[in-house]
Amino acid sequence: MTRHTLRSAPSSPSPQESGSSPPTATGPVIGRALRILGAFSAQRPHLSLSELARRSGLPVSTVHRMLGDLLVWGALERDAQGRYRIGLRLWEVASLAPRSQGLRERALPYLEDLSTLVRENVQLAVRDASEVVFIERIAPSCAVPTLTRVGGRLGITTTAAGLVLLAHAPAAVQEEALARTIPRHTPFTLTDSGRLRGVLAQARTCGYAVSDRQLSTDTLSVAAPVTTDDGEVTAAVSAVVRHGSTSVGALADLVRSCGRAISRALDTPDL
Repeated sequence: MTRHTLRSAPSSPSPQESGSSPPTATGPVIGRALRILGAFSAQRPHLSLSELARRSGLPVSTVHRMLGDLLVWGALERDAQGRYRIGLRLWEVASLAPRSQGLRERALPYLEDLSTLVRENVQLAVRDASEVVFIERIAPSCAVPTLTRVGGRLGITTTAAGLVLLAHAPAAVQEEALARTIPRHTPFTLTDSGRLRGVLAQARTCGYAVSDRQLSTDTLSVAAPVTTDDGEVTAAVSAVVRHGSTSVGALADLVRSCGRAISRALDTPDL
């Protein structure tokens, strides 16, 4: 007679055993970490514990507890004064973003050529929702000061690069951007949606956009699109010069030529 040994069914592994965390714990933890990282800005690159708590809206005890993990992973670093700053590990991960990595590498030689010709600021930007993000910038020592930086964001309607990207964005994105209240940086900042619609239409017709003293009263920028092989506008190249220093038409010709060269480089297969 065969004897059967009853065995209990194996229990499901606990979250700790399986290497995963319960969704109810993971979501809030990730959200809090992102709020801490989001507290930093170009104007506030170094923050103390209390400043991080205040700017993130989290309790000091929570921020203090999470800072240890962020420091160990390399997302944050501490300076000599004990304040916190963004760590290199986070920059390394961010540099892998596909919209910046290959695009920047292909575009850089042509951006350098344009910078040599204009001897002013040359930039490469992409659109993120209703903002423009700058992924490369070349600024000679003699260039006019600008408010842009690599990794920085600006309102999409106040820069030439942003206007080019918005002009070729889906209609819903355009409507959302034009419906927002646009801060007035200078007396020349365009805030009227009707005038901006005209600027966007002109950018599509002419193949370039101009931002005349919209961010600062001593700068003028001209931008042109960078397109993929199927005609999609994936980025914008721009030159920012001192207002009144050069002809807009001549600058537009150079910027459009640079945009076309980058577009051709994007279509070239990797060797």
